Amino acid sequence: MPVGRTLVSGSPYLGVYLRVGDGFAIVPDDTQRSVERDIARLLDVNVVRTTVLDCEVVGALVAANSKGILVGGEIDAAERRTLEQIAPVTVLASRQNAMGNNILANDSGAVVHPEFSDDAVASIGRALGVRVDRGTVAGLGTVGMAGVATNRGVVVHPRATEKEAMHVGEMLGVPVHRSTANFGVPVVGACIVANSKGIIVGRPTTPVEIVHIQEGLSIFD
Repeated sequence: MPVGRTLVSGSPYLGVYLRVGDGFAIVPDDTQRSVERDIARLLDVNVVRTTVLDCEVVGALVAANSKGILVGGEIDAAERRTLEQIAPVTVLASRQNAMGNNILANDSGAVVHPEFSDDAVASIGRALGVRVDRGTVAGLGTVGMAGVATNRGVVVHPRATEKEAMHVGEMLGVPVHRSTANFGVPVVGACIVANSKGIIVGRPTTPVEIVHIQEGLSIFD
């Protein structure tokens, strides 16, 4: 079954704590072993444990696709070695330093916070190997929390405008769908982790929300 529900550190905000891709999952050091096993099984990935910038909120601090990993501050040597098991790591000094919050990306493109500088946008493109453009979702610059993207689809905040949704779809090259998660929470990127093979949602997410998320990410039982 490619859809699961769980909590991480007692929280349903999975996207704050976890960063996943088609071949990997990065989880905090204190993640329960049972949760780690579920992530590996449901998403068919290798799981690595680490802090980032000595913090457990890995999903908020890391942006990644299959080509590269971005962090917004100088990580220590042990953290870097762990992340480099997955992909090359780029450290980007920017005021928008929570890269996972501020970048919505897959292997084809990225939409990023409007306040990233030209140099930062260029660095993000090089690190992830994709086209990059600034944008918002539902008026929010924290596009990585307002949406969740895979190589099969994107689910965004239900108040995303048609113009915003079209921009995200054009940049990432996949269909865009609107939904909530965690029983009505609109910042779906904070609630969900997903790749091309499966989805894991926060435990409060309703069956109706799961159907919308499955449709948006083209993942079905």
